[in-house]
Amino acid sequence: MVFVYATLLTLVNVVWLFLTILSLPGNWLMVLGAAGLAWWSPGMFSMGTLIAIAALALLGELLEFLLGAAGAKKGGGSKWGALGAILGAVVGGLIGTGFLPIIGTIAGACAGAFAGALGLEIITGKKLVESMKIGKGAAVGRFWGTIAKLTVGVAIFLISAVAAFVP
Repeated sequence: MVFVYATLLTLVNVVWLFLTILSLPGNWLMVLGAAGLAWWSPGMFSMGTLIAIAALALLGELLEFLLGAAGAKKGGGSKWGALGAILGAVVGGLIGTGFLPIIGTIAGACAGAFAGALGLEIITGKKLVESMKIGKGAAVGRFWGTIAKLTVGVAIFLISAVAAFVP
């Protein structure tokens, strides 16, 4: 039965890993899946493994936030620009997924971050040229934040898959 649980967890974690690209909490869902399986089938995961993947999920969130904020700040953005970048990235990621999963998702999230930051900075009174610079910074920061969080997600995926199949 352990093999069946491990296989199911790994398959579900593929979906959760994809959600990470969409700026959704896929890494945390992988952690919750492993914790739930550890509760359902004691001995499936050690406490050390669960703590390690939870710490990695937290690291992924921090990297995504810090890199995204650094990009917007480097461009001279305000809190409104950062908010626009976050909202735009989610919407853009969802739209981009409809065109081309994964690559379209990342491109859409970056374009959405650009458009969201640009739009809210213009609304708050910044000039177009300055707002475009902020939007560019938000897009670049979003790209690297997504790549960092996805890399952490792949590590969580691999650790939980190996730990599930090799208790």
